[in-house]
Amino acid sequence: MSTTSHPVPVVASRGWCAEWLAGWNTFWFTPADPLPLAVVRICTGALLAWSAFVWLLDAQAFFGADGWLRPADVWRLNDQPWQWSWYFATPEAARLLTIVMLGAAICLAVGLFTPLAAVVSLAGLVSAANRAPLTTFGLDDTLGMLLVPLVVGPAGAVLSLDALLGRRAPQPSVRANIALRLLQVHLCVVYLFSGCGKLLGASWWEGTALWGAIANVQYRTLDLTGLARHPLVVNALTLATLFWEVGYAALVWPRLTRPLVLAMAAPVHLGIGLAMGMMEFGLAMLTANLAFVGADTFRAVLAPFTNRSSRSLEPSERLA
Repeated sequence: MSTTSHPVPVVASRGWCAEWLAGWNTFWFTPADPLPLAVVRICTGALLAWSAFVWLLDAQAFFGADGWLRPADVWRLNDQPWQWSWYFATPEAARLLTIVMLGAAICLAVGLFTPLAAVVSLAGLVSAANRAPLTTFGLDDTLGMLLVPLVVGPAGAVLSLDALLGRRAPQPSVRANIALRLLQVHLCVVYLFSGCGKLLGASWWEGTALWGAIANVQYRTLDLTGLARHPLVVNALTLATLFWEVGYAALVWPRLTRPLVLAMAAPVHLGIGLAMGMMEFGLAMLTANLAFVGADTFRAVLAPFTNRSSRSLEPSERLA
């Protein structure tokens, strides 16, 4: 009787672990084209500049000692209270810091001193959100999600004044891949939790949740109450939105379903922006979705506006 051992399960286990580790390394550490990150940077900088401009219209109301929320009461609404007013409490300082943040956002949008602009923009956004939680909404949260990858990756490597002044061709970068992957994964988590949260509401299962927003006269910006005569349309829109959010994290990765998922993002977020007065938030979420658009697509769109002789990255260098 043979007593020879058979280590096949061990070998198979080691093979699976090696494949998983190789896939993990490929996902995070493959050099990627920085072009999608640069497009995200431009859109994020423009949205942040708009937000900072609104703050600057009445900096004292937002951040002043006698504003809408006094500094001593911030802790009641925010358990992360770090803010610039701890160190610069005067009205002049609050206005000056808002101007600095506006300048950093503009520099981020045009790609001037990009690494410094990204860090200053993120620090300013966090400070402003912590100081004025009464006026912090989905736009501010999404801008924070967008700014972190811009700090991590080479956001100014292309489509920037930094690249123009440096006269250097963009190179594939591991940091660009990490930054884009961070944004992609974060966006999937946001949609998954948002969709699962909706599953806790009976109106979403019934297909009537969108009607609650349409019928709210104090919240809407477009009168869509005519849809009351078409309940099946309301049901279809509600359930389609729910399915899209719940399935986003699974369907956005395969190449076959990714275009459909990204195409669905446009009517969802633009519809929210137009109908419910949250256009900035809708544009910020669409900016986050740009992280899933390939560099070749951006290059084709930008071709009429850029130098056609610029180097095209090899297929192996592009982000999957």
